[in-house]
Amino acid sequence: MKVSALEEYGLRCMVYLAKRKPRGAAALTEISENEGITIAYAGKLLMILRQSGLVKAIRGRNGGYVLTNPPEETTLKDIFEALGEPFGSPSHCVRYETEDGSCVHTDDCSIKGMWKAFGFVIDNITRNLTLADLVNNNIAIDNIFSGADLSNEVFGNQQDGGKAEIESNNLIYKGK
Repeated sequence: MKVSALEEYGLRCMVYLAKRKPRGAAALTEISENEGITIAYAGKLLMILRQSGLVKAIRGRNGGYVLTNPPEETTLKDIFEALGEPFGSPSHCVRYETEDGSCVHTDDCSIKGMWKAFGFVIDNITRNLTLADLVNNNIAIDNIFSGADLSNEVFGNQQDGGKAEIESNNLIYKGK
């Protein structure tokens, strides 16, 4: 599992815009200097984020880029979906199809459940964390998984009657 450079730097640009005080527009050169990336790469990232509706470009002398919505309303899921394929998406298995369009393990896939669990965990994290959470360093596992059925979704229907719980900010499975 790997976060692409596009996703990493795109997220960093969004965090930079969210942290910026005062909230005026940030010029492309300012963003590239502060994030240690080329102007061309910053331009590419911000074009993708603008096309996704996460930032807007302001023209003119004091122009630049600003967040479209407050940091509290922009989730990491919004950002990662704009910059790449959602983790654990149905298209994951498509990459491993045979020439006839099927997976050689369609009937006996032993890792599909793992990808489903990873997808569920990543989806909960990215859906429940906002730019404001990152800016304020407010990341608690209890908040990320509030209301989620961890036993069933993450660990599947275990036959041992155990239960998934969050203990000391760690996700654990307790079998019986």
